[in-house]
Amino acid sequence: MVIVNGSPNAASRLNGLVNHVQRRLALGGHAVEEIRVAELPAEDLVFGRSDHPDIREAVGRVERAKAVVFASPVYKASYTGLLKLFLDVLPQRILDDKWVAPVFIGGTIAHLLSVEFAFKPVAAALGARRFAPAVYAVDGQVTRTEENGDVRFELDDELQARLDAMLDELGKELEVPAHARS
Repeated sequence: MVIVNGSPNAASRLNGLVNHVQRRLALGGHAVEEIRVAELPAEDLVFGRSDHPDIREAVGRVERAKAVVFASPVYKASYTGLLKLFLDVLPQRILDDKWVAPVFIGGTIAHLLSVEFAFKPVAAALGARRFAPAVYAVDGQVTRTEENGDVRFELDDELQARLDAMLDELGKELEVPAHARS
């Protein structure tokens, strides 16, 4: 599995959600890799140069994955421009036969529909047809603390429960052979 982290901010509360997802998937026996889009060469992303070795490698990780978690903060009622730049360098049908799980966080519940109206149409254009339940969190559900340079995140119980339910469903779906799905 691959987690595509579209946050431009290394200290984002989104990392609390991503860390939780990584831990749970690893405990379930899944190999998990994270692509931090902010660490990819910016100029190549901006100009859609998918031939840069780092971008080719990141795209290859998405191609090989059985499931992709797309994680992003929500700014101005949509996922980040950084995530959009990465989506723009992905091949047309790359999400065919993959499970896609959106995990977004925003300052207010008012942007909850950004998953449905901003992200899912773009993912569908890349071939996504199987979506795990989306998880949208608000900033207040993630507490960020820093001590001696060590950043920690604590998720509230309700958010943890929704993330766990999504991951449980995703895990069950990945166990079903492709030929057995209707």
